[in-house]
Amino acid sequence: MDRRQRYREQTRDEAKRIALEQLAEAGPGGISVNAIAKRMGVTGPALYRYFANRDALLTDLIFDAYGDLADAMEAAVAGSQRSGHATQMRAVATAMRDWAVAQPHRYLLLFGTPVPGYHAPAETIAAAHRTMAAVLATVGEDAEPASRRTALYRQLGAWGDKMQTGDLTPKQLHWGVVMWVRLHGVISLEVTNQFGPTGVDPELVFKAEVESLVVWGERG
Repeated sequence: MDRRQRYREQTRDEAKRIALEQLAEAGPGGISVNAIAKRMGVTGPALYRYFANRDALLTDLIFDAYGDLADAMEAAVAGSQRSGHATQMRAVATAMRDWAVAQPHRYLLLFGTPVPGYHAPAETIAAAHRTMAAVLATVGEDAEPASRRTALYRQLGAWGDKMQTGDLTPKQLHWGVVMWVRLHGVISLEVTNQFGPTGVDPELVFKAEVESLVVWGERG
């Protein structure tokens, strides 16, 4: 990488760092390219050479966040692959929650309220699929007869084909989607402080949910 490329990457990294600070302070709506440029001591038009607009900057932040979350989840899968599906389920679920609790502003950028006026490009679907693939990597064997057919299973099978999930059956895909939904449900409530009024520890709720999914997964 030559000096010009290094400078470009350094400028983009600094802008994204400041954007993440804005995100943590005021949410996605608080991200302003002009305010970032002012913090960096450059003009707005100068920074627009690196990001076409606010949406382009948001897209970069989304890609980065999905990549970091996927890295954490994939590491959890790899680190527990010799320990059986139940241990892998617990490991990948814990990695999801730990990442979200450590940086709730990034988690909510991915899974919170949509940003008004922002439309994520189709390429972000592939980035998001890495995290789902990590969940699906923990799925156990399917002992159910192949003859079972429902509208849901047909749709899951079509989705699996589209996402190239290998030899996973619709039942296994169903389990993966349910795990995804239930874990994100608890995590989303936790990072938005919805458990506060209940006096219930969200970590305990999360662990109980994981164990119920483990039981379901082990039944096949």
